[in-house]
Amino acid sequence: MTWQVHDERTLHETEWVRLALSDVESPTGDRSDHHVVRVPAAAAGVVIDDDERGVLLLWRHRFTTDTVGWEIPAGRVADGESPDEAAEREAVEETGWRPGELRHLTTFFPHNGLSDATFHLFLTDRADQVGERQDHTAAQRVEWVSWDNVTAAIRSGEVHDGLSLTALLWVLAFDRQQGV
Repeated sequence: MTWQVHDERTLHETEWVRLALSDVESPTGDRSDHHVVRVPAAAAGVVIDDDERGVLLLWRHRFTTDTVGWEIPAGRVADGESPDEAAEREAVEETGWRPGELRHLTTFFPHNGLSDATFHLFLTDRADQVGERQDHTAAQRVEWVSWDNVTAAIRSGEVHDGLSLTALLWVLAFDRQQGV
């Protein structure tokens, strides 16, 4: 049982997003128009050091939701760049720390009924400070946050973006139990 796409036309396009209208047919044979948001893939890395120092996080404001909270370093995958290269580049740009070898955790689609957004998540257990962060618009501050404080921040709602929640909860559920 699959849906069939008969046609798709662009309604609006920028370098960040494309809004399309798809002519689709459901498995029952019904046809309709369906809006689709097309965006570049994104990559993110959970950068951990040890139990004492914890996780490298950014405290930032998001004007789209008018929220402030903790996030992991993340950003879009550039043309010709692999997801792990993007995760490393974003960490350096946003924090000034270069992650060690990145291990792929998972890839997911945060709102696959409306968008083709694809998030690639990675984990590393070490990082080297290579200088100051290059992107000062990315966050108000960058900090190492202990796992106890990460867990408290998740419970209190200070981590509320889906990408960061998925990555941090993945590590807490699967990797921290095995001593990453």
